[in-house]
Amino acid sequence: QVHLVESGGGEVRPGGSLRLSCKASGLNFRLNTLAWHRQAPGEQRELVANITSGHSTNYVASVQGRFSISRDNVNRVLYLQMNNLEPEDTAVYYCYTESRGRKFWGQGTQVTVSS
Repeated sequence: QVHLVESGGGEVRPGGSLRLSCKASGLNFRLNTLAWHRQAPGEQRELVANITSGHSTNYVASVQGRFSISRDNVNRVLYLQMNNLEPEDTAVYYCYTESRGRKFWGQGTQVTVSS
């Protein structure tokens, strides 16, 4: 059974930083493309960034240059370093992957950016 457990959310002021972590189990971690999605109140869930097994990365335009996704294949952890946070980044952030044709989500971690 695949399990994804996020941590690292919290409340910060605009311009602040947070690092999210996602601990994975139950899958061949190093072979999977992994992603961070987010969902703000009243909005649809959107892809923030993803990273392939070959460490290629993609970002939504609104976070390009501020966020950095990375992975630790030894410890099976996915990271999202978020710098220069803006109020518009406020959302629940979810870790995501697919395995054997199925989609898997973590439980989410709240990020709030407020002055």
